[in-house]
Amino acid sequence: MGHGRPLLKSRTFRIILVYLFVLSLALGGLVGFIYWSTTAAVSRQIETTIDAELTGLAEQFRQRGILGLSQAIERRTAQNPDGRALYLLTDAELRPLAGNLNQWPDGEPDEDGWVTFRMENPSTPRGFDFGRARTFDLGGRFHLLVGHDVREETFVAGLIRGTLVWALLIVVAITILSGLFLSRMLLSRIEAINKTSQEIIAGDLSRRVPDGGSRDEFDALARNLNVMLDQIERLIGGMKQVSDNIAHDLRSPLARLRSRLEVALIEARDTESYREIIRETIEETDHILATFTALLSIAEAEAGAPKERFQPLDLAELIADVADLYAPLAEEAGLHLVRRDPIGDETGAPGYRLHGDRDLLFQALANLLDNAIKHSKSGGRVTLSLEASSDAFDLTVADQGPGIPAEEREKVLERFYRLEASRTTKGSGLGLALAAAVARLHDGRIRLDDNGPGLKATIVLPRR
Repeated sequence: MGHGRPLLKSRTFRIILVYLFVLSLALGGLVGFIYWSTTAAVSRQIETTIDAELTGLAEQFRQRGILGLSQAIERRTAQNPDGRALYLLTDAELRPLAGNLNQWPDGEPDEDGWVTFRMENPSTPRGFDFGRARTFDLGGRFHLLVGHDVREETFVAGLIRGTLVWALLIVVAITILSGLFLSRMLLSRIEAINKTSQEIIAGDLSRRVPDGGSRDEFDALARNLNVMLDQIERLIGGMKQVSDNIAHDLRSPLARLRSRLEVALIEARDTESYREIIRETIEETDHILATFTALLSIAEAEAGAPKERFQPLDLAELIADVADLYAPLAEEAGLHLVRRDPIGDETGAPGYRLHGDRDLLFQALANLLDNAIKHSKSGGRVTLSLEASSDAFDLTVADQGPGIPAEEREKVLERFYRLEASRTTKGSGLGLALAAAVARLHDGRIRLDDNGPGLKATIVLPRR
């Protein structure tokens, strides 16, 4: 760890080498095709010229005999000072009679009468050339050969071969340089991710992957990793906070339980006293179990697992069920519970249906309503309402209690945070934290506002 991967051993560089190999094959195939097609075209042109010459000379022989043919060959030889057109007229014994070749070629003609042969040429660097010719038998008494040297074809072939070599060298050089540049660029981005990962492994959870600002795939990866790291840091921080708060909040109830049971065991009491102790013990145990249940619900919501249980639900029915459950509790506390039923949908969107976890949403609203009833004075009013906009649903619980100061509204969403430092009021400080976790699970949020007087807590859920 801590050392970057060697550039030449990087996967990026190896991929570019494979690309170089494939590109070289493609380039070789392309140049090979050009070589074949060009040389074939030159050969066809030479053969066409030779056929035309042979046809003309054969006509001379038929019209003027061997003498006229010899004169025609001499004229054409004189008109071809560079010697590229080849002519040879021989007798039956292949002795030269006319033309610019001093002997009949040794090569055997193919089935079409074409023969390729080597001939001396001191003017060339290698001292010889190759010729290609066609032979014609003039009645058995004479033999005619008409051909052409293949210097042009050889020159074109050499030019194409040289072009192929230079093209391959240039492609190899450009590809290797590009590979080194791209590998270095990509490795620098990957190394930044590796370095950040090593710092996080070493214990610095605040480190984040740098964003290059180019909005490419690496920046998208960096942003996703940073979001994941934020979530991990938040969860780890939440676990630490939970551990600390559990030690603080549950130590006292457990100590009271033990003390109460110990006193009951030591002191002799009548039946009614024991019943009172048992009742208080059960009440204390219920409080502890409720705390653990809330913690498990928050952990479940933050883990995202309940999304597997998401089903279509009607928010209007959910609001009605929560209000029906808490109406007796509000009446007992001397409060007036008002439910604002949604009538129609002004946005024209289809109803108040949502895809979500009904149980967790019910528990979140129940917690908000329980807090509102708990902190409201007798004779006050608690309002439970549902409103819909074009892109979201607002589930609101409003009370006329003391409210929450603006500077404390973010903190109360944390687990076990309570406005009372003495913690004399019943509760665990988990109600708002659970509501916030459930809102996040549904890609929403919780908003706390002043109700003037009181608090207005709204769970904002996006439509989907």
